[in-house]
Amino acid sequence: MADFDPKKPSIARVYDYVLGGKDNFAADRELAEQLISLFPPIVVTAKENKEFLDRAVTWAAGSGIRQFIDVGCGLPTSPSTASSAHAIEPGAQVAYIDNDPVVISHLTGAFGADPLVTIVDGDAREVDATIEAVSADLDLSQPAGLIIAAMLHFFDRGAGRDFVARYTARLAPGSLVVLSMLLGNGGVADEFFGRYSQGPARLYQHSAQDFASFFGDLELLPPGVADARTWRPEWPKVPVPARRDAEMIAGVARVP
Repeated sequence: MADFDPKKPSIARVYDYVLGGKDNFAADRELAEQLISLFPPIVVTAKENKEFLDRAVTWAAGSGIRQFIDVGCGLPTSPSTASSAHAIEPGAQVAYIDNDPVVISHLTGAFGADPLVTIVDGDAREVDATIEAVSADLDLSQPAGLIIAAMLHFFDRGAGRDFVARYTARLAPGSLVVLSMLLGNGGVADEFFGRYSQGPARLYQHSAQDFASFFGDLELLPPGVADARTWRPEWPKVPVPARRDAEMIAGVARVP
């Protein structure tokens, strides 16, 4: 578990505040308010990301996925991966990975007694150790749903591609990979990314093409890479949403 310092902003707790949660501290709220003032679209994109994840997990569970790995999961703001999966498949196994002590505390409080939920306190970048811990309860010889949400903007392009590839290499054929990422447009977005990088973590600007490359050679499922607002696997044609200064782009791919 990472050292806990309530005076130091946390990525997970800043995100929780932006989503309207209460599991945060003064330092998190102060930074979040500065970021919201600088770049208001992050409030709606954070909510759209949660809505996308709910749709993606619901669809994956309905497609036969019975186990999920939520990498860098953050605080279990509703709807959580577990609640979305269990609404469709009550026996689905869910593994949460994070190293924020407040996240681990809340996950333990919410799911610590649930045999269907595995909580891994560890750095998600340590893929081998993470997979070993997850494998104690999940059978990775069977398809799984891998979720890496609102996280890849914390990696440069090469590191992001490698990060996803190292996880997907450990998944069985038929597994699904769910990715999302913040995409900023214009000068104000550039300023926001720069200001955030002075706080809890470096934030990288990636294009939609960069995001698509994070899937590597995986089979992107329809509608492909899309604005999270419009990701619906049942839609034969994806509408073009109004352009904004920021959007959450998302996609789901299958492991061959």
